[in-house]
Amino acid sequence: MSIEFDIRLSDHRTPADERERLLENPGFGQIFTDHMITIRWDAEHGWHDARLEAYAPLTLDPATAVFHYAQELFEGLKAYRRADDGSIVAFRPYANAARFNASCERMAMPPVPEETFVRSLELLVDADRDWVPTQEGHSLYLRPFIIATQRGLGVNSPSSSYLFIVIASPSAAYFTGGIKPVSVWLSEEYTRAAPGGTGAAKCGGNYAAAFVAQAQAVKEGCDQVVWLDANEHRWVEEMGGMNLFFVYGSGAEARVMTPSLTGTLLPGITRDSLLKLAPDLGVPAAEGRISTDQWREGNASGELTEVFACGTAAVITPVGRVKSAKGEWLIGSGEPGPVTMRLREELVGIQYGDRPDPYGWIHKIA
Repeated sequence: MSIEFDIRLSDHRTPADERERLLENPGFGQIFTDHMITIRWDAEHGWHDARLEAYAPLTLDPATAVFHYAQELFEGLKAYRRADDGSIVAFRPYANAARFNASCERMAMPPVPEETFVRSLELLVDADRDWVPTQEGHSLYLRPFIIATQRGLGVNSPSSSYLFIVIASPSAAYFTGGIKPVSVWLSEEYTRAAPGGTGAAKCGGNYAAAFVAQAQAVKEGCDQVVWLDANEHRWVEEMGGMNLFFVYGSGAEARVMTPSLTGTLLPGITRDSLLKLAPDLGVPAAEGRISTDQWREGNASGELTEVFACGTAAVITPVGRVKSAKGEWLIGSGEPGPVTMRLREELVGIQYGDRPDPYGWIHKIA
């Protein structure tokens, strides 16, 4: 059963000249479009009261469950304006819908029908199509999320009501002035997720728990934190909110490996895309595991030649230097490697329409 949306266009849209000024340098996650999507759920009605409405603050009771028990989660994806025909597309939105619902299952929240999830994106982007940037490398970041809205402080069961929302934010190119490799700190003191926990769910609590380790990384002179397994603190899992890939060998002998999904890692959409794309470019790809000692030793021997992280915001981020309490080392020359850049160029090309899309990943939404 499809959900009908009540379309309530804003009477106070941002003037065109002001919008263009904001789009010149939007940064990331600081500017928001004129509208949002809201859909409510309760046990009696299921998903209902679906609206496209003006972007506005939410009014919630201080005893609302999300504030006290953190029952919430989110997704992130982008809409791109194609240079060839001006059409607006999204990258694998149904994959985001599936991951959103997998997170819902883990957090005891009602799933959003995939067609409704994608339709929400289409309606919002269509209403705010003028906010989709035209500059090369810029995009419209879409943030679907869901929160528990039951009023009360009982902790014996999940909330009895929820609110699903989609907002949009124009974003600039993640890299300016060239692609700069990041330095990473191996966190042996803190843990992002443990087996049986919420590591595979895209819930805010995972990110909140990461802030202290990220602050430690910055204190140690690094850009990002790398998470290790909870049991032994030696097996590499992911970097901040991004998945990691390791490149072994070079030239025709190059191959890539990414840590296996163990329930403690986020199953990234970009990660999954690269596992499919790399072999088609002649670079074998596999899932496996690597310890911190193997990382250092592989780098020292020359067997491990490149490392990069991947995710929605930056697509692919080269890793150039590693630091831990035991020492530090450069990866290769410390500069972006050829495999990293080739994969990035191909994936970005598919997203913006400069490369063919044999996988059906591109979804026209406006």
